[in-house]
Amino acid sequence: MTTDSELKELVRQKYSEIALQDKETNAASCCGAGGCSTEVYNIMSDDYTKLEGYNPDADLGLGCGLPTEFAAIKPGDVVIDLGSGAGNDCFVARSATGPTGKVIGIDFTEAMITKARANAEKLGFNNVEFRLGDIEKMPVTAKVADVVVSNCVLNLVPNKRNVINEIFRVLKSRGHFSISDVVLVGELPQNLKQAAEMYAGCVSGAIQKDEYLALIKEAGFEAITVQKEKPIYIPDDILRNYLSEQEIADFRNSGTGIYSITVFGRKPDCCDPEKGCC
Repeated sequence: MTTDSELKELVRQKYSEIALQDKETNAASCCGAGGCSTEVYNIMSDDYTKLEGYNPDADLGLGCGLPTEFAAIKPGDVVIDLGSGAGNDCFVARSATGPTGKVIGIDFTEAMITKARANAEKLGFNNVEFRLGDIEKMPVTAKVADVVVSNCVLNLVPNKRNVINEIFRVLKSRGHFSISDVVLVGELPQNLKQAAEMYAGCVSGAIQKDEYLALIKEAGFEAITVQKEKPIYIPDDILRNYLSEQEIADFRNSGTGIYSITVFGRKPDCCDPEKGCC
């Protein structure tokens, strides 16, 4: 297909475009990958509007869950949001951590960082910070975060193991994460798996659910729990861009499932010194 660096550049370019789109355009597509569906509903995103701290200017309709709802954020916590976009999850997290806490959003798309900073400025938050950086090598020191959240982002990263190890590094002892992501049960059709647009749309970049959970365990996390799981249905008018009618029928009958899952994991009190937490 393409190299890791080419995939990252594809995502960077696509999400720079998305930063300039309105929510309705993003919500009618797969994680904002393009307004390619005529079916009027959100394919992946959940409704944030009832969560405290929600700000409509920061909601681009790009998520696949509500990780902040499950993240058990406490007043005074330091929270890191991976792939923070226009700041939606950061502002919800800030409502939980309060003025005594701190929220750090990390995104590698300059247009998103610019938009998020403008939103924070309008809200007058001085404890929400947005940093330009790659979540495979976070611009954050070790053992600084109480909680890490992320919404429909790790599936966009070619090397998910690197990101999960970075989450482990930046969390304090007994710190935890709650991450919403897209995973697979069964193999996608080859044309769908190789489609660049579907990679940017969070689908072809997804890995098997069992493999995803295994990477979290291998990184050293404990108390790993799937907090929420829901199936993702891709409409036929999107699939027709990549598959024939027969291939669509075969895909529907294959038993392959595309799911949004929200996963919790906790960093132990003490662990392997090589992982840098003791």
